[in-house]
Amino acid sequence: MEFEPEIAFRLFLSFLIGTVLGLEREYRSKAAGLRTMIVICLGSTIFTEISLSIGGASPDRIASTIITGIGFLGAGVIFKDGLTISGITTATTIWISAALGMAVGAGEYFIAVVSSIAVLIVLTVFEKLKMWISEFHQVRIYKITLKNEASFQHSIELETSKLKLSFRLERDIKNETNQLLLCEIAGRRERLDKMNEFLKHDARVKAYDY
Repeated sequence: MEFEPEIAFRLFLSFLIGTVLGLEREYRSKAAGLRTMIVICLGSTIFTEISLSIGGASPDRIASTIITGIGFLGAGVIFKDGLTISGITTATTIWISAALGMAVGAGEYFIAVVSSIAVLIVLTVFEKLKMWISEFHQVRIYKITLKNEASFQHSIELETSKLKLSFRLERDIKNETNQLLLCEIAGRRERLDKMNEFLKHDARVKAYDY
């Protein structure tokens, strides 16, 4: 066994990149946090190193499977709760973490470092930008369960008009006991919160979520 400074540096840099990305995800209490990102980034670097070391007619054969394999990990952190899907950003962070590890393993330090900075900017600065935009405009898909109140659709159209919100009915479903409205309402966050209050206090509304 020989000590190879170049490979040691690559593994250290991969560890450092995984740590930075993992700390950001850990800070936001995401499913894939510090340890997950470090292991993914280091693992990708190791696989890439082994692939290049083995060489042969196709030295990238091991590294290419990382792209497929990492998809299974990413899919595991995506959750669907009612009409809301969460975990997509964490899944893409897992994906880019593997890509950065592969870049380090291949000796592409410039790509790895610059891309890491870009990813960190997207995850931190752009998160604040996203929150700022959401204050001015949001689109919510409401699922409203009614007690067979056919007149409610007109009421909600009047309320959204009064609050200066856009309204679009997606589906209107009725069964033996309830009527279900699936509608898209968009506008400023504070006005959407007022719409929530309207739905909470209307006796015709049995339940709602978005």
